[in-house]
Amino acid sequence: MTDYSRNRNSLPRSMAHPPLRSSSSPERPTSPLGQAMVAMVLGLGLLALLLVMVPVVYGMQYNGRIFSGVSVSGIDLSGKTPQEAAARLAESITYPSTGKIVFQDGSNVWTATPNQLGLYLDSQNTALAAYQSGRVGTLTQRYVARFKAWYAGIELSPLFVWNEQPAMDYLQGIASQVDKPIIEATIGLQGVQVTVNSGQVGRKVDVLKAQEALRAQMQSLQDGIVPLKVDETPPVILDASAQAALAQQMLSAPLVLQLESPGENDPGPWTIEPSVLASMLTIQRVESGGSTAYQVALDQQVLRTYLEGIAPSLLRWPINARFIFNDETRQLEVIQDSVIGRSLDVETSLGLINQKLSEGAHTITLDMEYTNPQVGDDATAEQLGITQDVSVYTSYFYGSSSERVLNIELASSRFHGLLIPPGGTLSMADVLGDISLDSGYAEAWIIYGDRTIKGVGGGVCQVSTTLFRTAFFGGYEIDERYSHAYRVGYYEQTASGGHDSDMAGLDATVYPPLVDFKFTNDTNYWLLMETYVNASARTLTWKFYSTSDGRSVDWQTTGLTNIVDALDPIYEENPELAKGEIRQVDWAVEGADISVTRTVTRGGEVIHQDTFNTHYMPWRDIFQYGPGTEDMPPEATETPNPY
Repeated sequence: MTDYSRNRNSLPRSMAHPPLRSSSSPERPTSPLGQAMVAMVLGLGLLALLLVMVPVVYGMQYNGRIFSGVSVSGIDLSGKTPQEAAARLAESITYPSTGKIVFQDGSNVWTATPNQLGLYLDSQNTALAAYQSGRVGTLTQRYVARFKAWYAGIELSPLFVWNEQPAMDYLQGIASQVDKPIIEATIGLQGVQVTVNSGQVGRKVDVLKAQEALRAQMQSLQDGIVPLKVDETPPVILDASAQAALAQQMLSAPLVLQLESPGENDPGPWTIEPSVLASMLTIQRVESGGSTAYQVALDQQVLRTYLEGIAPSLLRWPINARFIFNDETRQLEVIQDSVIGRSLDVETSLGLINQKLSEGAHTITLDMEYTNPQVGDDATAEQLGITQDVSVYTSYFYGSSSERVLNIELASSRFHGLLIPPGGTLSMADVLGDISLDSGYAEAWIIYGDRTIKGVGGGVCQVSTTLFRTAFFGGYEIDERYSHAYRVGYYEQTASGGHDSDMAGLDATVYPPLVDFKFTNDTNYWLLMETYVNASARTLTWKFYSTSDGRSVDWQTTGLTNIVDALDPIYEENPELAKGEIRQVDWAVEGADISVTRTVTRGGEVIHQDTFNTHYMPWRDIFQYGPGTEDMPPEATETPNPY
């Protein structure tokens, strides 16, 4: 590469000062080869100039006009302005106004132009597209397009706009002429007397299908026929004598529905009077042997609604047998028989009722479905994998009122002999069900909000706490547990009548259906529960029977931390008490925080690691007194302090 930045003085002398030629000095003659080369250079330069200038001149020649060779649907638009081209196209392309679209329904036809159906030529944008041919893209693309149009021609398609709403309106107009309502041949009734009315075939144009077919025809831009799809629904035509006789026979007596071998407490029978049956009559079309016949029957939907109304009273869930485990024989003993589940088979009963009615029967047995329980009365301990007690826990409730003891007995009895399958989860709320006076519970002291008040079911939490501890110390998976608002003395009592504060934080409250306690039998064996209440000793013992899978439980408690002193006592007047009568309804107890950690292992492997954090609020003594009482504080209380 030559470096033209070097100093002039560095050049050779012969190049730094070339010799000057005198004007009178004779020039050397140019050789023929040199002359040819000059001519060739001049020719190439001229050709390059032409290549540049010709497109420029060509573009200037068609400035504002469509290039030569551009046409739309065979209409030559060369040299025309977009306005002239649009006018020419509007004049030449007449399909929207002169085309014919024929809608046909049998011998009936309706003819419309594409314009009437919303199709229009977009002459302006079509002309603009023709004008832009050779004017868009890169410079090379534009020149190529211009040359192609000039040399071979460019054919463009016209642009059309279709507003489908006029077409829909037109089709709706046709439909208004074609559509006819279905008039069914019906069995008319005057009271329970039967008459027969003739009917009419219903016809309805499928407008959406017609518009879909029209869309395809429009895209062809040609005249054509669009056949209409008309849905026809024939009426049910009855033989007046046979069907009327059948209907009259169905209404001749009440319809009686019953259970097969009903039990003492089973509902039924159910009687449907002829006047009601008359309102349920309908005409049904059936296919038989390739031909269509019609029959009178009870309306399936109305009858289904009726059967679904009585179905809940017939429903009986399958219930496993309940057992106790005989520790001596190591066998199960039935204490409550299993229950076979049943439910009304509505669909089968529907067909059965209509079949029997058509045959002249008026007393019909409903069809039932039966479901066996998982565990029947004949189940054995070996079959269920119940071989030993795997967790036993006893809680104490010294000082409980007779009402509280009654509630503990009633609530715990719900679980006596209950089985939990492998992998099954027990919900106390589900088993307890309704806790009310109607279900046998008595009023006793309960924790409600920030008060201890008389309420139905007081003592049920003794049951939930005992179950929680039996599952806790048995190493089972705890799914849901809630503590009490404050420490309850019953749940810290020991066999000797004292208190063990280390048991604080191991209580569980239940308040169906809002607050629940749940645990899962996460073993491969069935779990049998037994509950025993000793009312005189004030104890509740809960036993789990199953087969041990080798799990062991280790637990630690932080004990009472962040202890808060009990609140000051409150004295409040109770107009229901007599003068001088004093009653304690709440007892003071310190507030505290407790954290209990449980680790369940099996074969050296940790299978559960739980932390149960509990926050107890401080509580206060609350005394109620009758109007006019002056001596405070009271010397005695009606109910012993559980602490």
